[in-house]
Amino acid sequence: MTEPPVAYENTYTAENTYRKEVQEFPFIEIASRAVPEGVLAERNLKYVQYGRRALQLDLYRPVRDNGLHPAIVLVHGGGWRAGYRENLTPLAIALAERGVVAATISYRLAPEAPFPAAIHDTKAAIRWLRKNAAHYGVDPEQIAVGGASAGGQIASLTGVTAGQAYFDPQQTNSEISSDVQAIVNIDGLSDFTSEEARKYEDAPRKNPSSAGAWFGGRYAEQRERWHKGSPIFYVHEGMPPIFFLNSARERFSVGRDEMIARMKPLGIPYDVQRFDHTPHTFWLFDPWLQPAADAVADFLLSTFGRRAVD
Repeated sequence: MTEPPVAYENTYTAENTYRKEVQEFPFIEIASRAVPEGVLAERNLKYVQYGRRALQLDLYRPVRDNGLHPAIVLVHGGGWRAGYRENLTPLAIALAERGVVAATISYRLAPEAPFPAAIHDTKAAIRWLRKNAAHYGVDPEQIAVGGASAGGQIASLTGVTAGQAYFDPQQTNSEISSDVQAIVNIDGLSDFTSEEARKYEDAPRKNPSSAGAWFGGRYAEQRERWHKGSPIFYVHEGMPPIFFLNSARERFSVGRDEMIARMKPLGIPYDVQRFDHTPHTFWLFDPWLQPAADAVADFLLSTFGRRAVD
């Protein structure tokens, strides 16, 4: 057995999200998952095995030359307890068209394994990609991690916790690093502990909230986990550059400015871009998918000293 049964409540798909958002944004269309010429798709690649449980990823890469490319591991959203890697397929394809190898990963969701399992999985995917870098045309020194919504938070936490065994138990048995050289956070929280964050993530009407389900309890019950899950508390000298790409929904950028304020004195590079008049899930839809891919690719290529692909 490689994949467990999909929980019935996992309805976080682009199609279901479209039915919700089209009421306010009638012009939107679900971004295409069709793979164009010039992009090679390799799907259902196993990147880690836990007993009988295998986790898989899909890889999208440029085929225009035989050189090494920068890469990014992409983590889907869904409130830490839902979602599918296919939700980030359009973004991965668009990045591959721009010269970036992109891997979309499945990871253990909260109903299967609570915090910090998703971080363990993401680091395992980075390690797998680095180990197989030569085979897939990846520069092993130019690997980023990124994600959207809950995936953005997971990506940030993954990127800022290099070398910490709590978040990467596999590091003691591997010579391959899970460190990244850049982080992309698309509308993911940077702080769970602030009053503003808890207003949404720990609201009494939510029992449990998505965050509460992931952390194994409400803030009052699991303060240490809520703190450990907040990227803002891991800002340190030498951490990777980070790109915050945000929607018009301010609640999903909570902690961003405070995190940047901690980064500035340390000289850590960062960039912020906001798409106005957008839903939280803008990356799933046209007309925003291509501009989002442009923004992410520009950040990565600039960070890695690369030229944009013509």
